[in-house]
Order: sequence, then structure tokens, then C-alpha cells
Amino acid sequence: MYIPPAFNEERLDVQHALIRAHPLGLLISSADDELMASPLPFHLVADGSPLGTLQGHLARGNDHWKSLDGRDALVVFQGVESYISPSWYESKREHGKVVPTWNYAMVQVRGPVRVIDDPDWIRGQIGRLTNDHEGPRPEPWHVTDAPEAYIDAQIKGIVGLEIAIRRIEGKWKVSQNRPPADRATVATRLEHEGKPAMSSLVKRYGAID
Repeated sequence: MYIPPAFNEERLDVQHALIRAHPLGLLISSADDELMASPLPFHLVADGSPLGTLQGHLARGNDHWKSLDGRDALVVFQGVESYISPSWYESKREHGKVVPTWNYAMVQVRGPVRVIDDPDWIRGQIGRLTNDHEGPRPEPWHVTDAPEAYIDAQIKGIVGLEIAIRRIEGKWKVSQNRPPADRATVATRLEHEGKPAMSSLVKRYGAID
């Protein structure tokens, strides 16, 4: 991923926070000169390796898993994003030398994949993944709420994956390269267009009060 210095986010806790907030990653790998991509939610184990470990699962009927074991893969996590109009820039009124762009926050992870065909491990993984998303709810659903025989049958239809993160990159392209007046108007217009999350990032990374 091309990351100009202004957009580089190297803090591991910030990168991990994006993964947890946007856990549906795009798993990409190649085998026999063919690229394969599968979107799937991941559970992040922060202390699983120095940079963290991703855990997930694929449907047994998805041929992607058959070419993954022991191979390196790329997982892309897309955070908030937004189109940025050049009409928002103060610079447009000054000299007109502005163009449209897109703001986004993204994390890319690389590492070797371990395929795990173990019902006990898979049961634990789906439990952890479920708790990630059900835990904060007032009345969380638990895997044990479903009949055990039904869950056992579902587990037979999936295969576990684990990726020890070998390399992680974060890119927060949120108008840091624009002059202060442009950053301020971008943040304001994003807020007006109902995009407070991106507006907040522009303010935070652009040092706007």
C-alpha cells in the first residue's frame, strides 16, 4: 500500500482499534497464478503474537481455504471513508488549483495462514467472535442459546483460520496534507453532510479545535 509520510499511522493500538471497529476483512491470497478474495469477519487476539493474531473461519464449501495453509495472505480492513469535494476548500477561492479526492482510514495485514480443522477450536472461535458483537447488547445472544446438535452441524460446515500478523500497515488519509483553512472547512462540511466520524478524524489528525 502506498503511504505518503503524512498519512502513515504506525501506532499498533490505533491499527488494532480500526480492526475491532471494522472487523469484516477482505482476505486475499494467490494459488496457481489465481487470485482469490473472501470477505469474512475476524476476531483479533492482541497478544497472540507481537503484532497480534487474526482468527476467522470460512465455509467448507468455499474452495479458498484449500489453498491457504502455510501461505501468506493479505487482509484489508476498510474504516470510515468519504468523498471530498474541491468546492469545500478555501484554496479554491484563492487560486482554484484543487481537485476532488477521497478520505479514508485503512489497515492492511499480512501473515502466514494456518488452516484449523478442529471442531473444538472452531467452537471457541465462533464463541469469541459472537461475544465481540453480542457482548455490548442489552440482551446478548450466546452460541449456547441454539440447540447443541444444530451448532455441531454448523461447525462441520466451516473451517478455521488463524493468521499471525507478520506485517501491519495503517493509512489515515484524512486531509492532513491540506492547509489549515482547508482542513477546517472540510471538517465542517463533513459534519453538515452527516459524516461525523470522518469529520472527527479530520479534526483530530489536522489539529483542529
